[in-house]
Amino acid sequence: MTDFDHRYDDIIDLPHPDPDPRRHPRMPRAERAAQFAPFAALTGFEGVIEDTARQHLADQPEMYGDEAF
Repeated sequence: MTDFDHRYDDIIDLPHPDPDPRRHPRMPRAERAAQFAPFAALTGFEGVIEDTARQHLADQPEMYGDEAF
């Protein structure tokens, strides 16, 4: 092994530092989860796609056979 493989040996087993809760209180779980929740960036876009698909199906039903939206 090289020195590169051992570059963190001096800190790898140290405990994880916890910030001072008076200065950095933990964020409530619900707020933290909200940061990573999906959102609809293009509101209404899904409806436009469905309408276009229905219109296309109505105009060219032979392309899809018995499929329906």
